[in-house]
Amino acid sequence: MQSPFALLANSIINHPKTVAAVAIGVILVMIFFASGVQMKTGTETYVDINSPSGSLIKHYEDTYSSDSVILMFEGDAVYMPEMLDYLRDLSDDIENEYQVVSVLSVIDLINLYNGGVIPGSEAEIKNIVNQHKDVIPGASTTGAMTLMQVIVQPGLSDSAATAALNNIRSVVSAHSPPPGISVTVTGTAAFSDEMKTSMGSSTGMLIGLAMLLMVVAMAFLFGHVRYRFLPVFIVMMGVIVSFGMMGASGTGLTMMVMAAFPVMIGIGIDYAIQFQTRFDEEVRKGSIDEAVYTTITQSGSAVAIAMVATSLGFIALAMAPFPMVVDFGVICVVGVLSCYLCALVIVPTFAKLVHYRPLEPKSHKNGTGNKVSMMERYDIVLGKVAGWIADHPVGVLLLVGCIAMIGIPLDDKIVINTEEEAMVPPTMPAKVSMEKLGSAMGSTSTIPLVVRSDDIFEPDTLRWMYAFTEYEKLKHSEITGATSIASVLTSMNGGVLPQDREQIAALLKLVPETTLSRYTDGQMEAVIEFSTEDLDLNSMKALLDEMRVDLGWYENDPGTTTVFTGTLVLFGDMIDGITESKSDMNLMGFGLIFAFLILIYRKATAITPIIPIIMIVGWNAVIMYVLGLEYNILTATLGAMTIGVASEYTILIMERYDEERERGLSCHDAIQTSIQKIGTAITISGLTTVFGFSALTLSEFPIMANFGLVTVITVAFSLMGAILVMPAVLAITSRIQDWLAARKPANAF
Repeated sequence: MQSPFALLANSIINHPKTVAAVAIGVILVMIFFASGVQMKTGTETYVDINSPSGSLIKHYEDTYSSDSVILMFEGDAVYMPEMLDYLRDLSDDIENEYQVVSVLSVIDLINLYNGGVIPGSEAEIKNIVNQHKDVIPGASTTGAMTLMQVIVQPGLSDSAATAALNNIRSVVSAHSPPPGISVTVTGTAAFSDEMKTSMGSSTGMLIGLAMLLMVVAMAFLFGHVRYRFLPVFIVMMGVIVSFGMMGASGTGLTMMVMAAFPVMIGIGIDYAIQFQTRFDEEVRKGSIDEAVYTTITQSGSAVAIAMVATSLGFIALAMAPFPMVVDFGVICVVGVLSCYLCALVIVPTFAKLVHYRPLEPKSHKNGTGNKVSMMERYDIVLGKVAGWIADHPVGVLLLVGCIAMIGIPLDDKIVINTEEEAMVPPTMPAKVSMEKLGSAMGSTSTIPLVVRSDDIFEPDTLRWMYAFTEYEKLKHSEITGATSIASVLTSMNGGVLPQDREQIAALLKLVPETTLSRYTDGQMEAVIEFSTEDLDLNSMKALLDEMRVDLGWYENDPGTTTVFTGTLVLFGDMIDGITESKSDMNLMGFGLIFAFLILIYRKATAITPIIPIIMIVGWNAVIMYVLGLEYNILTATLGAMTIGVASEYTILIMERYDEERERGLSCHDAIQTSIQKIGTAITISGLTTVFGFSALTLSEFPIMANFGLVTVITVAFSLMGAILVMPAVLAITSRIQDWLAARKPANAF
């Protein structure tokens, strides 16, 4: 029975046009499905909403948080009567917009406490605002700023939320503010919208630039073969197939999924170069049919083993606590498989159809007068380097191993940053306005505490809510305020918390419905919103941890349960998740690859390709620490990315080494030959990837520039590990095998 590789080879040899037609048909189908891929954002991409913590965050967002749009009004006359006339007209028009639930501003205070009549002087308006500022958040900030909060319907899809934001912007543009007053549309919703739009366009341009640079690199590095740009075309087909699989399965395009494409392009370009290089090598020695058969049956199986090992490294990401990281791993597996299949089929089929003829080498005379090409000279250099390393393996491994050992303790010292604001350029307009907003009223994000009870309007429950917020404000200077239904009722009662149920019921009738729904959900649940100074995420997380300790020992009202939730809890927990999971994911990746290699080779030396990867992981930590790079939601996958890229290189070298040993070469000669043949191909693919994706380091978005630099470092280190470390590992394992073989007869005797 023919193997799948032999069957494919014979099909291409005998029916190349049929195989090409099938491949084109698959590509067209994938293009159709790829058109259905949509951008995906939101809480579901960061956290498992089926987990207790995730479901509570989702409930909080759907019930209390709507990513409200903030209109920031600045000027010297924000509390003048003509300004309030402008605010009333603007508020009425915005409230009539679809998807807008309510609008809160200083106008609501005037309606509540002055019968809807705008006072005739600035002093009277300021007096009303200062007395009741807790009832309407943002009504009072500074003398030169006031805010309008537009509450948008919770739970909107991305497209609906964007449409609502654009409608609000249109209404604002249609109203002219009084002289000297500027209006800025800001808030979390506006920030997220601008970040998503800018990052999408910027990343698309950079990926395009990366592909262009890769084409340039191929022109210089792969010029010794005919059809030097074929690998780039193959990778493009692999990406199309990957997008098609995403569209067919309904997988959304998240920030993490976008980051998977540089990885699959880097690995895919190597698959294509490996197949084309092997085909070019074989066709120089025989016919096209023989080259097709040898390339598919020999390189096909070897690259398949490397491809599966690479995929297992990415499968380890299934342990990640974040859905978008899991999606990253899944898309990497799909992309790697797609690129492998495209390279396996397209290279020999294309060669058969065009009657491939190898190029005559561009010759240069060496010292003996013989003519050698530039790539042959590089092969000779690689062979000499590999031969020297094979003669001195212990010293080489001690040197690179010491550097890797330094990286182990340094890894824990690398800063972890999951803040969304740290992902964007400091000059982005939405970030600038958010910083201005934060400087005026503290952090634009709050720390919500969900309170559940049989009746949250019971006097004892309200007293507990009020007492706990006062305690936290006194204990933590970072807390600038706390708003809840208890504080709203206190403000409406002259600064005194109502003490009996009748008084509470009477005041509740006066609370605006929008304010009531902002802080309560029925009669059994309420939320306390703690506002803070403008802190970085690590400082905010430290504060949250202290508040959780306070909540743990602070005596609850009987029958009441409390838990912190919200965006800051989400991103704070992400820091813990990255810290706890990145080492486990690396170990899982190594374990899966080792188990697979043992299963395939059935010998202890199967660990050989893993040793250089362990070194590379340590080198990554050293260089990240030295360069001051941070772990974020993208670079948290660095370990898996390293395992995926490097395992492909090292396994291919081991496969070629074993093939040369079976042909009768000595260990030294087999190492030289395998490094010369495979090393040249991976050097071309590695340098092409490094050259292409160095474009990402030019991104104005720190998170993408950081990821681009890490990608370049990972590929460069993977290349170094394969060419410099793998020969030493092969030499030592060969010596151990020879030593064990020499001892067997003595033991038997």
